[in-house]
Amino acid sequence: MVDVHVPDLQGKFAVVTGASDGVGLGLAERLARAGAELVLPVRNMSKGAAAVERIRSSVSEAKVSTRVLDLASLASVETLADALNAEGRPIDLLVNNAGVMAPATRHTTEDGFELQFGTNYLGHVALTGRLMPLLRAGRARVTTVTSSAARSGRINWDDLQSEQRYSPVRSYNLSKLADLLFALELDRRSTAGGWGIVSDAAHPGTTLTNLYASGPNLGRTRPAPHEAIMRRLARWGIFVHSVDAGLLPLLYAVTSPDAHGGRLYGPDGLGQFTGGPTQLAIYKSARNEADAARLWEIAEGLTGVTFAAV
Repeated sequence: MVDVHVPDLQGKFAVVTGASDGVGLGLAERLARAGAELVLPVRNMSKGAAAVERIRSSVSEAKVSTRVLDLASLASVETLADALNAEGRPIDLLVNNAGVMAPATRHTTEDGFELQFGTNYLGHVALTGRLMPLLRAGRARVTTVTSSAARSGRINWDDLQSEQRYSPVRSYNLSKLADLLFALELDRRSTAGGWGIVSDAAHPGTTLTNLYASGPNLGRTRPAPHEAIMRRLARWGIFVHSVDAGLLPLLYAVTSPDAHGGRLYGPDGLGQFTGGPTQLAIYKSARNEADAARLWEIAEGLTGVTFAAV
């Protein structure tokens, strides 16, 4: 496995969502090892405490703490952002990583949005928007985690919330396409507006994490087969790689001086399932800048967070 050389991050301040386990936790540990100070916003504080303990056991001098964040609640997003803005520490790195995948039945966020669209996309848009003063002050790099599933994402402008027809996979694909479009549009707007922010996107390929159990088991009376299938493929070494391998494209996108805004990074293997980090071609589904701008404006309206006001 080809590793990523991480530059010295001493003095850098990083915020990583979804870092209580999986790829997010592995990424946070690598950032801490390079000297970054970390805030890990988490929904489950007991899991967050365990993540902090793991990082500190691996990196004795690590500067890492947790904060409460439920991306399925715009009020929770606002509370976290208000606290960080009040502290005034410029943010150097923001990683929009947390997510939920493919609940069997349609669930909604606290604000009534379809759970995947509301958590994976709208929650991160609201967080990024509310943190803009700190991101601009730090001339931050913002990396938004998408998925190769974005290739199959389609935007139904008349049913963004899957109210008329819900499909677990289709709704997930849409949320990940929306994440990619957001990352690209943020970079375009930063360049045009002189915001000083670099925005890119990355995906970890097919990585064995609890994402394949937690989401698919929502709304089911019996365990979903996703996790068992993934574990079997991982044992066979087919189409699935480890967290240590899956985090590398993200680590490259977040830290490499050779990673640039408006780009997508992911694994270089067959089908982008596994492999080392590389720059990928932007998916055809994400090349329409008018779609990105329209979705951005819809997100501003739904979240009440207006980037133009910062």
